[in-house]
Amino acid sequence: MLTADYVVGLVDGEGSFAVHFNQSQRRRAKVEPKFCLKLRANDRLILDELLGYFGVGKVYIQRDRRVNHSLCYRYEVNNRKDLLEVIVPFFQAHPLRFPSKKRDFDLFRQIVALIERGEHLTDQGLETAKQLASQMHRGSLDALDTLVQWERGVEFNDLNHRPSSHERSGGASSPG
Repeated sequence: MLTADYVVGLVDGEGSFAVHFNQSQRRRAKVEPKFCLKLRANDRLILDELLGYFGVGKVYIQRDRRVNHSLCYRYEVNNRKDLLEVIVPFFQAHPLRFPSKKRDFDLFRQIVALIERGEHLTDQGLETAKQLASQMHRGSLDALDTLVQWERGVEFNDLNHRPSSHERSGGASSPG
């Protein structure tokens, strides 16, 4: 059974808070926040436990065809209500310990709050969200990581992600 301290340590080491800005006219969401954690396939049990611990999100397969990379799974929460009511309060009550991760979370939290107030629907609010997001992940060593590429607007399917059967059947939650 996971404890709050274990979850904080796991997220400090392997988690990420990200915000994607969608320019597509076909998508209704222009600002898409996401909490994500990626582990090797043989560590998937931990992600399933994390899903059970929080009670929100999904676990997805993430194939990586790059040389010397193994099959991975990722736990992610991108539903705004779940982020606002579960993820943000958890990390406010149980602060991250790495200064860089704590900083990313604080910026993420501000963006989620801005979205909750509807400010992201105005030009000024959207610009504020972009400015906050631009301060996230400074000095990241994961420049080639799929999540970083996602933040830059590269679709998983176009890069290295083959959807699981759950995703292909339409069961994956879409950002709202």
